[in-house]
Amino acid sequence: MRLYDTARRSIVPFEPADHVSMYTCGITPYDATHLGHAATFIAYDVLQRRLIDRGHTITCVRNVTDVDDPLFAKARELGVHYLDLAAGEEARFERDMVALNALPVASTPRASSAIPDIRGFIGMVLDRGYAYQAGGSVYFDVSKFDSFGAVSNYSEAEMLELAAQRGGKLDDPHKRNPLDFVLWHPSAPDEPSWDTMWGPGRPGWHIECSALALRELGTTIDLHGGGADLIFPHHECERAQSEAATGESFVRHWMHTALISKDGEKMSKSLGNLVFVDKLRTEYDPMAIRLALIEHHYRTEWEWDDTLMPRNVDRLEAWRSAADGSPGGVLAVVRRCLDDDLDSPGAVAAVDDAAARGESTRASAELLGVVLD
Repeated sequence: MRLYDTARRSIVPFEPADHVSMYTCGITPYDATHLGHAATFIAYDVLQRRLIDRGHTITCVRNVTDVDDPLFAKARELGVHYLDLAAGEEARFERDMVALNALPVASTPRASSAIPDIRGFIGMVLDRGYAYQAGGSVYFDVSKFDSFGAVSNYSEAEMLELAAQRGGKLDDPHKRNPLDFVLWHPSAPDEPSWDTMWGPGRPGWHIECSALALRELGTTIDLHGGGADLIFPHHECERAQSEAATGESFVRHWMHTALISKDGEKMSKSLGNLVFVDKLRTEYDPMAIRLALIEHHYRTEWEWDDTLMPRNVDRLEAWRSAADGSPGGVLAVVRRCLDDDLDSPGAVAAVDDAAARGESTRASAELLGVVLD
């Protein structure tokens, strides 16, 4: 199997041991699952299915970011407790994943469950000299971490621009460097707060995933992923603080999925140009939705349009009609496609051709996670 590695900027062999550890950044549960979320998690689901097909066992962890600014803002807007909002949206997300036939993950730990782990983790970073305290906060000092930027391969100017766009607070007067990022900071009056030796407050976003990954999977993960918008700052900062704390390599392979657009703009909650999975499920078979996602390559940006679902409704019907057709060699083709940087569009096209010839589609559909019964 060969997969694109974000840090190495090339397609390289992915050769894990018999057991594979995976960490995928999950949702911040303040709204419903949109198509961008679904595309990411279904891509990792297809990867897991092929790894299992190749004889591997897998521990996949997908966190829930239930201590974060967007969740608190939405809870304020709705006048509800942030954990009540998170629980409801997490449940809705899980229903969507079940409907799309995603494999169960080993665990879905919440950031709120990891406060003791986070406190200990920050202590490790401070003790090793990679962080400093200022203004009631603890910051990671990027100047002490020589390879900062090695995941994204972005220039300093690019990192500053993205940090400004994604909540980096470059003008924070307590920072030594605009790219330094917060590990712990004071809470607003209506936000949760926990006591620490460096003052009361709550964790920064990036430290939550590092602490959970270390707790759930150990110091080094075979594959870590999420949407491409997480490359910087989230995954860049996550790697830096993790390796600063442990002194060991954090991730062997970085895998990221492309973003999806609608109406000419990237799907985002801030723009409101979203297609929600639970609404789509009221109109279409979830297996047609899954097919609509995997007909696109995980690294290729694409745009939602009104032909997508009707086309995949027809595709699903064709696959089902040929489920128990004559024997053929399509499964081997699908396997080769998935081993070639998870080429799900090639795999889908191969099954389309098999269905048109009247060959059985059942085993190939099963490998792709598409239920035909």
